[in-house]
Amino acid sequence: MLILPLKAIRPIRAVVILLSLLQVSSVMAAKAEEAPFDLSRLKEMARVKSLMPYESNEGNIPKSLNNLSWDDYQQLRYNHDKALWKRDKKSLFRAELFHLGLFFKTPIHIYELDADKVAHEIKYSKSLFDYGKSGVKGGEFDKDLGFAGFRMQFHSDWTRDVVAFLGASYFRAVGEEMQYGLSARGLAIDTALNRPEEFPTFTHFWLEKPSSNNDVAVVYALLDSPSITGAYRFEIQPGPSLHMRVDSALYPRKSIERLGVAPLTSMYMVGENDRAAGWDWRPEIHDSDGLSILTGQGEWIWRPLVNPKNLAFNAYADNNVKGFGLIQRDRNFDHYQDDGVFYNKRPSVWIEPIGDWGKGSVQLVEIPTLDETFDNIVAFWNPETEVKAGQELLFSYNLHWSGKPAKETKYAKAVDTFTGIGGVVGQKRTYFSKRFVVDFKGGSLSMLSKDSEVTPVITTSAGRVELTSARVQEYIGGYRAMFDLVPVDNDTTPINLRLYLESNGQPLTETWVYQYTPPAQEDRHLQNPGHL
Repeated sequence: MLILPLKAIRPIRAVVILLSLLQVSSVMAAKAEEAPFDLSRLKEMARVKSLMPYESNEGNIPKSLNNLSWDDYQQLRYNHDKALWKRDKKSLFRAELFHLGLFFKTPIHIYELDADKVAHEIKYSKSLFDYGKSGVKGGEFDKDLGFAGFRMQFHSDWTRDVVAFLGASYFRAVGEEMQYGLSARGLAIDTALNRPEEFPTFTHFWLEKPSSNNDVAVVYALLDSPSITGAYRFEIQPGPSLHMRVDSALYPRKSIERLGVAPLTSMYMVGENDRAAGWDWRPEIHDSDGLSILTGQGEWIWRPLVNPKNLAFNAYADNNVKGFGLIQRDRNFDHYQDDGVFYNKRPSVWIEPIGDWGKGSVQLVEIPTLDETFDNIVAFWNPETEVKAGQELLFSYNLHWSGKPAKETKYAKAVDTFTGIGGVVGQKRTYFSKRFVVDFKGGSLSMLSKDSEVTPVITTSAGRVELTSARVQEYIGGYRAMFDLVPVDNDTTPINLRLYLESNGQPLTETWVYQYTPPAQEDRHLQNPGHL
């Protein structure tokens, strides 16, 4: 991360300085048609825009698009014959545009960059879309209507997307299983504070025409919101693990309390460790099952997700974090039994900072949900440095979208987390405790002799730990750690847990961390059978 004061940045061109701020927007529009277009040009546009009052275009669309149902919106399909670069037989990419309507009510300007990087705005035309049975008449709209976003296909499969940008600053991509799942965002602002979250929007896109047989697509985006503007450059390379390189420059209009860099948004409703919505017939329902972190000190952390009763916020402090991501580690179909949306195929996303990001924290937000269509999980990097108006903040990072780990730990991984009532089977419980069972697999566990002494190292922020054990779990070729947590009486404060296995003082596994919220005293049922 690099932060510069505005005065340290290259001065605005003299012609722009002489214009009033009210005239700058028209100058920016004209510059979009000049050559050549690159990130430095876009950064200047974003910086100048940050000096202007924010103007939202949300909802500035015709009434006939404002009130579409979901089914009607799905009828608005881009004409495949009009796909960008389709006529270029050597192009490995095609691009199609999304129509405005339904939830997508902010007109977006989209440009194509030709071989000389000259920008040409793509104007709306009814010939670009098939309106199906939606009732929408495309001929009634002005050519300046705009679009909602875009999607891209790769030559290996022209019928399915590899990436899509749609809504605010959201975008999604796929790995080799060609399955969408969680989303990334350009930026998150004031997530999980006691006021409404701010959702920045990519208001302009520039799609660079790929050169012949080039397997990397380049996209530029201008971000805008009441608090900040930003310039983004994406390099997108499809493959078994789709790789994106993101270079961003951010220009705050005002101070920001909680800046979320490289944010990920996912869904967790039901899992093996959290059966809060156990009325559904499927055993597990989630796009991601854990947050993975590789700290600046080289420690691997695994934090299973939960569907909490109340909003939960956690921050994992670090210095120059090496990576983090929301992961769908469990890829066993039997654990989901969903043959419609295939949660077992949802991609994981790993974020790898480029350069030093300094001090800050990986922050995790978990929101209660009763509905799998609601994204209730957010993770992002929050820099420790205060964010103020007049700065330039530079962040570069890689995103890896894949069903397989983008980066592997040498230690054994936590592959299962189970929870239940504590105590000893067959003995009457006289106090409440919570049982935690964690299965570890991989690393050097399979190389241990039967005589090896493996010890669980467990720490807790409150309560006491008892009935600890670590034993071979032959069915997975790993080890199972087990312990009971006895929470403090009449205290529902969340308890933070840490666990890893060691032998001869050396760690064998990644560090499993968990946050458990004890029930109210009157809800701590002992579940004793009648014969005890």
